[in-house]
Amino acid sequence: MTSLRTPVEALSVGHPTYSQTFPCQPFAAELGRELVRDVLGVWHLDGLADRAALIVTELIANASRHTPCPEIRLTVGRPSATRVRVGVVDREPTRLPILGQAADDDESGRGLLLVDAVADRWGYNLYGSGRRPWGKEVWAEFRVEDGR
Repeated sequence: MTSLRTPVEALSVGHPTYSQTFPCQPFAAELGRELVRDVLGVWHLDGLADRAALIVTELIANASRHTPCPEIRLTVGRPSATRVRVGVVDREPTRLPILGQAADDDESGRGLLLVDAVADRWGYNLYGSGRRPWGKEVWAEFRVEDGR
C-alpha cells in the first residue's frame, strides 16, 4: 500500500482517476478520507472535501459490514470537468445497495440515506459479464460548480 504521507500525484488534465486498495475493514475509512482530501486538494476542489469524506466513510462502512471481501478499492475520479466521483469496488456483486428506511431508534441503516442526501447522485455498476459479474462499484458524484 502506498504511504499516505507521500504526496498524491494526480493529473490535472483529461479525466483523471486515482485509486487505491484497502483492507475491507472499518479502519480503512480513515485512510479513504485522507486519500479523498489529498486528491481533491491536488485538483483545487477543497470545498468538496467534507462531503466526499463523509460519503467515502459510509461507502467503506457498508462494504466492510455487508460483504465478506478481504479488500476494497477506493476510486476518486473526474468523469468530466463538472463532476467528481468517489466509489468503492468490492467483489460481492450479489449484495447490492438498497436505500432503506431506518426507524428513529435504529442504531444503523442510515448510511445510504446520508449518501443520497449529500451526493448530487449515486448508484452502482456491476463489473464482469452480465451473466457472471465478479464485483460491483458503489459510487457517488458531486457537481463541480466552476468546472475546475
